[in-house]
Amino acid sequence: MRERGTVRGRLAGFFASILVLVVAALVLPAAPASAVRQAAAVTGRVVVIGVPGLRWDDLDPRRTPALWGLAARGSSASLSTRAVPPEGLPVTCPAAGWLTVSAGQRATAPGPGCAPLPEPVTAAGGAATIPNWSELVAAQQASPFKAGLGLLADAVTGAGGKIAAIGPGAALAAADRSGRVATYAATPAALPDLTPYALVVAEAGEITTGWADDGGGQARRAAVSAADRTVAEVLTRVPAGSAVLVAGLSDSDAVAHLHVAIASGGPYEHGSLTAASTRQRALVTITDVTTTVTHLLGVPSPEGAVGRAWSGGGDPPSVTELADADLASQVLREVREPFFITLVAAQLLFYGLAALMIRRYRRMPTTTRVVATVSGALPVSIFLAQLVPWWGFAHPMPALLGTILGFAVLVAGLAYAGPWRRHVLGPPAVVAGISSLALLADVVTGSRLQVNAVAGYEPVTGGRFYGFGNMAFAVYSTGTILLLAAVACALRRRPRLAVAVCVAYGLLAIAGDGWPTWGADFGGVPSFVLGVAVCVLMVTGRRVSVLRLGLVAVAGVVLISLIAVADWLRPADRRTHLGAFVQQIIGGDGGSVVGRKLGAMLHTLGNLPLTLLSVVALAFLFLVLARPSRWGAPALSLAYDRAPQLRAGLFGALTSAFAGFLINDSGIAIPAMALTVAVPLALAASVHALQTAPPTTAARSSAPAGATAPPSL
Repeated sequence: MRERGTVRGRLAGFFASILVLVVAALVLPAAPASAVRQAAAVTGRVVVIGVPGLRWDDLDPRRTPALWGLAARGSSASLSTRAVPPEGLPVTCPAAGWLTVSAGQRATAPGPGCAPLPEPVTAAGGAATIPNWSELVAAQQASPFKAGLGLLADAVTGAGGKIAAIGPGAALAAADRSGRVATYAATPAALPDLTPYALVVAEAGEITTGWADDGGGQARRAAVSAADRTVAEVLTRVPAGSAVLVAGLSDSDAVAHLHVAIASGGPYEHGSLTAASTRQRALVTITDVTTTVTHLLGVPSPEGAVGRAWSGGGDPPSVTELADADLASQVLREVREPFFITLVAAQLLFYGLAALMIRRYRRMPTTTRVVATVSGALPVSIFLAQLVPWWGFAHPMPALLGTILGFAVLVAGLAYAGPWRRHVLGPPAVVAGISSLALLADVVTGSRLQVNAVAGYEPVTGGRFYGFGNMAFAVYSTGTILLLAAVACALRRRPRLAVAVCVAYGLLAIAGDGWPTWGADFGGVPSFVLGVAVCVLMVTGRRVSVLRLGLVAVAGVVLISLIAVADWLRPADRRTHLGAFVQQIIGGDGGSVVGRKLGAMLHTLGNLPLTLLSVVALAFLFLVLARPSRWGAPALSLAYDRAPQLRAGLFGALTSAFAGFLINDSGIAIPAMALTVAVPLALAASVHALQTAPPTTAARSSAPAGATAPPSL
């Protein structure tokens, strides 16, 4: 009774610790919610030079001396220009890029394809209006992000600043909510004196003129040189003490790229740029431009602007390094689909061969076990492969596959390197532990292993830049829960210590997933809490009832909701997307966000390779491993007999995976990746159990089917 009471206390401590995490989340924010925006007068001067289509591989000291010199003096980064692409074209059009600067939110341009920029209609006194402005506004209301055009101009003029625009694209960015530009000039020569203006937006649009590209040939080089001359002409008129921002605001052909971002003057010295929106060295986004301007002018960031101000510091990236970042994104786009097809095909082939070995033949069990361990190590190796610049090889697809396989073999080698290899859960525990610890360390130190990984996030698409992506979460949560099961097995003679260790690391792992400055994963936390709780309950021998599952699920939702509110209480420029989501709910946009993500989740069911992988992996687990074979007893039952905690780990991991499937926009990708970790490791444990079990015969009863059934609800 005393032991049972102690276990009950440990479980109560698990949920009490969740409350501690919530309280800490509420206490740690750096500033209270009362730090609201207040009216402020403009201080300083900013010149924004938009060069749509400009990429880092365009820069050259001879061909683009002005831009090259500006990069040598200022802070530099790659610019993710993702706005709202036109239908059927996965790029940012010039008009959408300029309108995004106007709104501080991803904007769209109406009509199919990338239409020419509208020519402003000039009026007496130097003002101008944007033709068909109401159509542009209506297009935003029909888009998912509902960008508010004119936000930047209204913020600056509302603080007493004057704005001027040079060029038709710049006019889109500098127009107020009515579509009026206070001062407009078609060329830099037509506006020789920039001193009266707090904000000048200038366009060097030669690269995207005609929306054509000859593959980097002579025509493009000539256009880039012409854009550089325009930039130089604007720079000669910039008043002393101004901050200059140069941004390649859009794509220039039918392929999306990373573009140029340079900041010079003001607080920017020679170095790299970053922003809280990306948390990545030398990477910023197009929506950051708006917030950077208001920050430099001392104007509060307007409601609706989702970006974060650029900040300088750190070692300056070379032009070659920045061009290489775009190369990595282009190679990733080419190899991602064939990689997953190859991965799925290899997994299906392996499951088929393993099924034959277990069900019909008693051959090559050691080989099967080792290959299963390597297979279970493949998912984390996808991220470890980012330690090697595989995209720079002449043949990147073989380089990627070789790098991932090399890391998987290395991880499997560690799994069999010590005395733990003699235990059923020894090698699987090592693979699971590396999967958990490597990804936890990654999000704590900046999420660099997920950038441009085939199962990570892609800066060009701009969906996410830090924290846990959904596929990484699947690998992390599955590895963590299987590790907890292995720890409980190793400490089975000391159950109180086992529960304490599992609860402590489980809470740390959950905090790593949901904490705004680490994983920042809204959808992952509830499913992770559910999976860890199922594992801990089963390890302690307690019944997993519907009521308990419901209470745990509610606790997970409450936990991430309170963390999100705590994030929202911080100043707007320090919030992550968790706090931004709370603001969207307050602003009435929460329903559209949820609807967009629900639609994305349902759409993933059409991903035939990942759906097939999930179905086959489950079938292998329950129709092959869980049924009697020519070896005698079901392999999975033997593994459960040798390590009962494996059942808790598998059901906890499956619970987390399928809850994640329901509440994340990546949908089927989460169980597919989770099963790619769990099923091969379960196979490795099962084959080990078969090898070390005494032989069974027809007269000797195999484990009953109930041994592999889910726990009673």
